[in-house]
Amino acid sequence: MAKVILLNGSPRANSNTLSVLKECAKEIEKNGVETEIISLRGMKIQSCIACGKCVETGNCILDDGLSQIIDKIKTAQGFIPAAPVYFGTARGDIMAALQRIGKVSRGTDKFLTWMVGGPIAVARRGGQSLTLQEMTMFFPINNMIIAGSTYWNMVIAGPEGTALEDEEGIKTIRLFGQNVSRIIKKLEG
Repeated sequence: MAKVILLNGSPRANSNTLSVLKECAKEIEKNGVETEIISLRGMKIQSCIACGKCVETGNCILDDGLSQIIDKIKTAQGFIPAAPVYFGTARGDIMAALQRIGKVSRGTDKFLTWMVGGPIAVARRGGQSLTLQEMTMFFPINNMIIAGSTYWNMVIAGPEGTALEDEEGIKTIRLFGQNVSRIIKKLEG
């Protein structure tokens, strides 16, 4: 069965970002595609050191737990990273993760090629557009397919538990999830 990995970049246990990813996952699963939400919470993701060892070993040598996430992504057909926006842009750990995931893919068997997905940004006020731009760069450079929706994949949320109050944002995310699964199904033939 096809699968989509959703990567939660929030450090909070019951974050708005997680709530948004759960809504997205529900829509993907309605179309017969399996999902798994993986959190970076509690991890100390390091930045790529450009050592090139991933080309030799097939995975990143930095021992911070990201290699186990990469192994799961390698078996998926879709990938959706989501970031909370605290200071106008994506959190550093999710960007470090994306850069290392991309480096491993490009240095090995290019497992991200033709994978379907796109980024999600969750913020109280501003920075969503910049965050989406920053995270979207990951997709075309890795020869991936970006699914669309009726608006940008962003949700406005304040304190924990308020993400679902942004009806337009959640509607956008739900359609995005549906489109991810529809594209995956089409590619499966």
